[in-house]
Parts: sequence; C-alpha cells; structure tokens
Amino acid sequence: MSNKITLNIGFGNSVVRDGIRAIVHPNSSPIKRFMKQKQDEGVLVDATMGKKMRAVLVMDSGLVVLSAISVPSLVSRIEDE
Repeated sequence: MSNKITLNIGFGNSVVRDGIRAIVHPNSSPIKRFMKQKQDEGVLVDATMGKKMRAVLVMDSGLVVLSAISVPSLVSRIEDE
C-alpha cells in the first residue's frame, strides 16, 4: 500500500486515510462508553501493542481503532502528506 493512502498509527499498524471519520481523545466518559459498546459488538481493534491508549479512530466501516499515538501527532501526520 502506498504511504499516501494509509496513516501509520504506530508499531507498524496502518489505517486507510479516506476511511477515517474522527480521531478523538479516549478520556471522556461518553467515549469510554462508546468504546465499550463497540467492544461488545466485536468491532473494536486495539493497535496499542500494550502501550497507553492515546487516540481513538472511528472508521467509516464501523470499526473503532485504538492507537498509542496521540491525537495531535496523528492529525499532524495527516496534514503533512
């Protein structure tokens, strides 16, 4: 896959840039409830490799991806390309 169509979310993991609907901080109660709901639905992907979760990516496919890379860093990676 070309680097222009994917976003590195840490530890060799990538997502398709065009599929990202939102990148949010994981600290608020509504986001925590949202993540629990998605985990129960089986559509939560943990790409933190055991590190602290610093961002939640909501994909247009319905998947929710957890990343150890911070929200500002991910946004910066998107804007740099």
